[in-house]
Amino acid sequence: MSRPSFPVPPEAMGALERLWSECHAGYLVGGGVRDALLSGTPHDPVWDLATDAHPEVVLALFPGSTYENRFGTVLAGGVEITTFRRDHSYGDHRRPDTVTFTDSVEEDLARRDFTVNAIAWGKAAHAEEAGWVDPTGGRADLAARLLRAVGDPALRFSEDALRLVRAARIAAQVGLTIERDTEAAMTARAGDVTYLARERIGRELRRMLDVVPPSAAFRILERTGLLAPLFPELAAQRGVPQAKIPGQDLWDHSLGTLDAAAALAPDDRMGKLAALLHDTGKPETAADGHFLGHEEAGARIAQSFLTHLGFGGPDVRHVSRLIRHHMWSYVPAWGDSAVRRFMRRVGPDLVDELLRLREADNVGSGQPPGEGGVAELRERIAEQRRRGVPLDVADLAVDGHAVLAAVGREPGPWLGRTLERLLESVISDPQRNTPERLLTDARAWAAER
Repeated sequence: MSRPSFPVPPEAMGALERLWSECHAGYLVGGGVRDALLSGTPHDPVWDLATDAHPEVVLALFPGSTYENRFGTVLAGGVEITTFRRDHSYGDHRRPDTVTFTDSVEEDLARRDFTVNAIAWGKAAHAEEAGWVDPTGGRADLAARLLRAVGDPALRFSEDALRLVRAARIAAQVGLTIERDTEAAMTARAGDVTYLARERIGRELRRMLDVVPPSAAFRILERTGLLAPLFPELAAQRGVPQAKIPGQDLWDHSLGTLDAAAALAPDDRMGKLAALLHDTGKPETAADGHFLGHEEAGARIAQSFLTHLGFGGPDVRHVSRLIRHHMWSYVPAWGDSAVRRFMRRVGPDLVDELLRLREADNVGSGQPPGEGGVAELRERIAEQRRRGVPLDVADLAVDGHAVLAAVGREPGPWLGRTLERLLESVISDPQRNTPERLLTDARAWAAER
């Protein structure tokens, strides 16, 4: 049996062979084929297969599989198997109003977005040998490093406006130049992104953050006029002065910070989001060359931005906290208690990411990453951790029940205030973290009221 020139995971190859064994057509298609031809490694671990078998047949062939949607896609393990189809009108500029199944792989490929995604490897029912099906010249475009729409670019983008965003992301992700007519159509139809559901934009934003470097995708969005209708909070940074690097403005700085954050921690999407959004508060706080309070404004903007795009509450709060605290300053004269208060104020869970954000911010400003004592502060924080110093009420040698028993009062707001006061005393002097000293302090404070 023939095999493609690139490695195919056993699960995907097994699904193909299962379809063939039942006399159905089966083809590898989509981004997995594109990426494998370019680099040998797909960016998405889920492979796409196309077949002439209808969904109910696929469900029967693959026990435990699930019918994903009304467009003929069945999820079987780590493989998505979709029936060949023709799409009809796209009334909402997002998804086809109706689809019709077909027996033709060529018809199926003709409805796809870009030629490099319209390449198939496999075979028809009853065929002896597997091979390539490439009716739109996708392999030639890959060889030329071109991203070209299938057929009429304006029509392709009018069908599903998300293709506009995907074009920028795919071109940046795999290093393709957008073909001239395709890019012109992107610019002409940029306003169509207002039809998109915010969650779909949010999913593409997550994927753009994984591009190396991520700034490449955002620069394409800006060049084609897509940035402002998609992300007005980001576009507002263009033209805001940024004096640290001659010839660059605030948007250039934010993109440089984003790329630096991605280089420091490639898998930390929240850190990359914080880098991208950390100065979004500057345009509205700009006055006389200063941006007082921009970190608070930026945290508020980031919260609204991420919530609107469908990010979960924990992620929204995490990024907002990073931005709110990103203007910290350190001086070597800090005592150990000042280091502990810094850790307490920003949150022990956030400290490492906050230092990394400062390193990225420094690089984005044309400075060495360690500017401002980052390395020294990181070592001092590590020393406090090695010593196991308390930084949270839960780290105290007593809990609320012990304080209640020692003081002899009913629970109330005073208890939380007392525990916080005890923690502050322990942060100042960790030697005070014993039950005897803490309960003595609690009783003394209770007697003051």
